[in-house]
Amino acid sequence: MNSIKFNSKDIFPSKIVCVGRNYASHIRELNNEVSKEPVIFLKPNSSISTDIYSSIKDVIHFEGEISFLIKSGKLMGVGFGLDLTKREVQSNLRAEGLPWDRSKAFDRSAVFSDFITYTGDIMDLNMELYINNKLAQKADSKSMLNTPNQILKEVKSFLSFEDGDLLMSGTPQGVGPIKTGDKLKGRVFEKEELIIEKLWTVK
Repeated sequence: MNSIKFNSKDIFPSKIVCVGRNYASHIRELNNEVSKEPVIFLKPNSSISTDIYSSIKDVIHFEGEISFLIKSGKLMGVGFGLDLTKREVQSNLRAEGLPWDRSKAFDRSAVFSDFITYTGDIMDLNMELYINNKLAQKADSKSMLNTPNQILKEVKSFLSFEDGDLLMSGTPQGVGPIKTGDKLKGRVFEKEELIIEKLWTVK
């Protein structure tokens, strides 16, 4: 199984729970409609990667997200995550009313920084993503349509979390394609204090 780092220890998530359409700005960006309830989808353990890979066949978009590690049914750790998406594939699936799995759950589609224990106010968290040293995405928890704890409660109403599972809380506007050689820098802040930073070069 693939692993992530939590406080420098290897953790093997059984799954990643993701949330779509959780920022109004991103909904407008992709001309989607606001959903009446959180849009939930899953990525398997096989989607986890520490590196970012481009694709010759498909256009892959980056989606930066504040991400959480679950322990004892609670949000115990925080990290930076990238929900890599085959955008054209997703658009075609949506047009036919089909599930998103082929565009979201492919191998190496979930890329993460290390995770650290977080005991502060989740609503104080915010994120930034830079592409080739230019700010591409920026958002805070207060701008989410559904807070991380609301999402956690909703998911637990129909799905069980195992210790070490991950929750991705949605992406703001600014998504776009990646290509080989691009340099990405993901950051998570508690208010103005930088608590996580991760650098990647697309392979």
